[in-house]
Amino acid sequence: MKLHAARRFSVILIALALTAGALPPARPEDVGLSSERLQRINQVVQRYIDAGQITGAITVVSRKGQVAHFEAQGQMDLEAKTPMRKDAIFRIASMSKPITGVAILMLMEEGKLRLADPVSRFIPEFKNAKVAITRAIAVAVPAGQPGREPEIYTVPAERDLTIRDLMTHTSGLESGGPGTRPGARLAPRSTASNLAAYVPTLGVVPLDFQPGTRWQYSALAGIETLGRIVEIASGQTFDQFLKQRIFDPLEMKDTAFYPTDDRQPRVVTLYDDRDGKLVRIETPGWLATRTLFSGGGGLWSTADDYIRFGQMLVNGGVLNGKRLLSPRTIDLMASNHVSDLYAGIGRGTKGMGFGLTVDVVLDHVAAGRRVSSGTFGWGGAFGTYFWVDRKEQLVGLLMVQEPVGQLRMDLENAVMQAIVE
Repeated sequence: MKLHAARRFSVILIALALTAGALPPARPEDVGLSSERLQRINQVVQRYIDAGQITGAITVVSRKGQVAHFEAQGQMDLEAKTPMRKDAIFRIASMSKPITGVAILMLMEEGKLRLADPVSRFIPEFKNAKVAITRAIAVAVPAGQPGREPEIYTVPAERDLTIRDLMTHTSGLESGGPGTRPGARLAPRSTASNLAAYVPTLGVVPLDFQPGTRWQYSALAGIETLGRIVEIASGQTFDQFLKQRIFDPLEMKDTAFYPTDDRQPRVVTLYDDRDGKLVRIETPGWLATRTLFSGGGGLWSTADDYIRFGQMLVNGGVLNGKRLLSPRTIDLMASNHVSDLYAGIGRGTKGMGFGLTVDVVLDHVAAGRRVSSGTFGWGGAFGTYFWVDRKEQLVGLLMVQEPVGQLRMDLENAVMQAIVE
């Protein structure tokens, strides 16, 4: 019996090694986790599959630099009944943002930019920014007819828009407020060929509020502006910089702005909930572009690749001898930069703050979270999610292609309750 168990565990370790690249596999008990309790992760995911809320998922847990859990469940494609494979490729959407944040911080360490730099230092079109203000119109409207939208006028920004504003979503750049409405006309994204053509047009878009006075999520434009700053400061296109400076050193072999033809069979089909039923949908146009490299939401990746990125963060900026950032810069990334402004997306923000492209748990008790205070991470519009708990030396990762927000917290709970040492 013991020999059989040993052989079975050897097979598991080999499978983990094959799927988790150079991140070594571990028996859960060797890194302070309970094998029995880790099974609750599978149970959580299966519950969502059985309820028809997701088609499948990949979950990964690394602790103390070793992968203790790597599971693929469900299907990649419902119609084709394709089983979820561990090297499946996912649209990670806004989980692209922390990667862009790391790129900016690398250039900061090299002295090529400062967080306090005005955006106009790199993109002159952002000089003399305007802020949109709404003015109500006192016009009687007959019953049953839609009212007129408020008029919009602009006032000068009280200070320059900075790189820090963009990284913390306190810029007001196309964040859903009054300035966003004219943005589609002034800065048409759909016709732009690349960041060099698109981002300067954002400089004339009125901001939604005075810079630094509010937290409001800039889903694409703010972080795409950072991507253009990376290009100017580094002298490389954004995709080249990420590949040469981040993906290659971390051995993130499948992460890119669009999967190559030979990788297409590994792409997970995208579904959305329509009246309680999962319906196949096409990849949104903003994600399908091949040349406008969106640091806000344009990357595609695998579980193996992204757990390596997370492990670099929990290690203090280094993985397998390749250092991207110093530990102090990781501290800076994971610190609260917005005081009490953080407004969050879709969940409470008590006990939470916002760092540089990631949210931060300031008080895990107040936040109602099982993770340690100081934990940071972010998610994507299609359901992906990761968190880095440096106190526990742990990275948790969820790869899925349906936006089921509660699954993230259920997974987080299942992972953290498995810590026994």
